[in-house]
Amino acid sequence: MSDSVSDCTDGAEPRSALTEAEVEALVRGICFKTGPPRTVGVEVEWLVHELRTPQLPVTPERLEAAYAALRDVPLSSPLTIEPGGQLELSSPPAASLMECVGIVSADLAAVRATLGEQGLALAGSGTDPWHAPRRFLHEPRYDAMEACLDRKGPAGRAMMCTSASVQVCLDAGYEEPGPLGHGRRWWLSHTLGAVLVAAFANSPLLRGAPTGWRSTRQLLWMEIGADRAAGPVLDGDPRAAWARHVLDAPVMCVRRDSGPWDVPERLTFRQWTRTGAPTREDLDYHLTTLFPPVRPRGHLELRMIDAQPGDDGWIVPLAVTTALFEDPEAAEVTYRAVKPLAERARPLPAPHNPLWIDAARFALTDPELHEVAVACFATALRALPRLGASDQVMDAVTDYLDRYVRKGRTPADDQLDRLRGTDTRAHGKDLRT
Repeated sequence: MSDSVSDCTDGAEPRSALTEAEVEALVRGICFKTGPPRTVGVEVEWLVHELRTPQLPVTPERLEAAYAALRDVPLSSPLTIEPGGQLELSSPPAASLMECVGIVSADLAAVRATLGEQGLALAGSGTDPWHAPRRFLHEPRYDAMEACLDRKGPAGRAMMCTSASVQVCLDAGYEEPGPLGHGRRWWLSHTLGAVLVAAFANSPLLRGAPTGWRSTRQLLWMEIGADRAAGPVLDGDPRAAWARHVLDAPVMCVRRDSGPWDVPERLTFRQWTRTGAPTREDLDYHLTTLFPPVRPRGHLELRMIDAQPGDDGWIVPLAVTTALFEDPEAAEVTYRAVKPLAERARPLPAPHNPLWIDAARFALTDPELHEVAVACFATALRALPRLGASDQVMDAVTDYLDRYVRKGRTPADDQLDRLRGTDTRAHGKDLRT
């Protein structure tokens, strides 16, 4: 949920009112910045728990003290706090996979050390397995978001306050067709995205009980509603499809300089341009209130992967995803491997179509998703040496393939096994180690 407002729109005077045509032209021209793929990034979100008794909620006062201490820690990646007190590190664009891994690993070590001095720890899980949603940040933005999402039910608060992810950020790709072209990468991100949901599912619990879904985090996004958390239909030009989606999406809120922000009902951005005078700043902000599984922000932000257990668990989805997109040979092999899945994705956009629902609910117990996941991991392992991956990264991906993917398991199954064993202390510990 890292939502700076300057990623997709830049250049013109921000306070000038926009017409519908200007909005469409801006979104088409800026949200897909094409060129040779050069950089990679990752955003890692973490739940924060008590070090020794993670089932106990951390008081706001303890969180405040810990985050005050973190403000003095020199980091290469921006550190932000999510509405429920989750922490997020957003790497700067890196020239290579290994540069990205090195930057974020160093930053995470510093963050963990500081939190450890406060008796706190980072926990890698797509949803908080123990605690009910509780908002830590009380700001007009999040007050308005909560009011808007509450109209759809309780999923919005759970998403805001008890979820965490690994978000992989990749360049949009070349303007031309081919395995690294932006059209292919847009299609691949939505089709391979379901495989990534399944392979890295790690959120089977809410409030201590199984939900029946391996990735409850994806369930929460689905329940927020297609108008807020779906992508556009994959029906041709990505720029045109995304521009239509942005214009037809509902406005979450209208910001004020002071006091509560307005939360309109059933006002799309297209209608706003016809009946009001939204500015470039309003468009910038509107773009940050849309949460599709793949969000174009100049680059492509793949948002569908659950947070992973272990200090370095986040490296595996980063490495696998980067390899399958950035290596031309791997991208072509992956395209052929996932293409049969497209039939299951019709007719709805992700994540509300049958393919994505099955991925979130059944993960790798789905035979077809299991078969494709094994093929994709094998493809990634062949490509990673060509991207300069270290032995440590190769070993981590190989171990994940053997421990989980080949067996049709994911970290969600580990959480469920520990719950059935009723060893809550082991359950709490293993989210971190």
